[in-house]
Amino acid sequence: MPRQPRLVVAGYPHHLIIRGNNRSAIFYTEKDRHLFIDCLFDVKEDTGCLLYSYCLMTNHVHLLAEPGRKDGIKRMIQSLGRRYVGYINSTYKRTGTLWEGRYKSSVVSKESYLLACCRYIELNPVRAKIVKDSSQYPSSSYSFRAEGKPNKLLTEDPVYRAFGNRPSERQRLYQKWIKEAIPDGEWSTIRRMTQRGGLIGDQNFFNRISNILSRDIIFRSRGRPRKDSEKQL
Repeated sequence: MPRQPRLVVAGYPHHLIIRGNNRSAIFYTEKDRHLFIDCLFDVKEDTGCLLYSYCLMTNHVHLLAEPGRKDGIKRMIQSLGRRYVGYINSTYKRTGTLWEGRYKSSVVSKESYLLACCRYIELNPVRAKIVKDSSQYPSSSYSFRAEGKPNKLLTEDPVYRAFGNRPSERQRLYQKWIKEAIPDGEWSTIRRMTQRGGLIGDQNFFNRISNILSRDIIFRSRGRPRKDSEKQL
């Protein structure tokens, strides 16, 4: 069966996941992480993409990127692969692929899910029980948004800027917000739609993207997936 075309919409955030082949490591040292960030900065600049959030785990990467053109993300990931995989193979005397097949992606509503995706990404090390608090994990965008530390990779998203007029106010409110209880179904929706290559948003967002792409997109309401027994009722 042919693969379904990937949903890509210029001017909208996309949640991306890049995994190591067979879930193997893609970072071996801190030098690797720094080199990856340098490569990512170069390719996002070259392809006209904005980056709002990221987290570098040992065997996978989360990115929240906004392409300025339809082929922006594809070109960014391809260029990143050529540069970073080439570095890893040369440094560690290995051959072959580093990534696990195609990267996962979903288109994200700025209004209802942009900050939710940032929280999902920056809490990844906490969910994995690597750290107790996002502030303890340096390889993510948390310190940029919550602590005001400069980061050449990142652009302040419009939803975050609406938190307050002063940087200190935005940082304080973001720290408070990221520690709030996660609404039911939020994480499962983000995870499921990213794995499926879908949309993350409400019905209005689905309708808007359907009009932009001139194709029907089925809306799935937020919440846990139904069990097979429930589907039969």
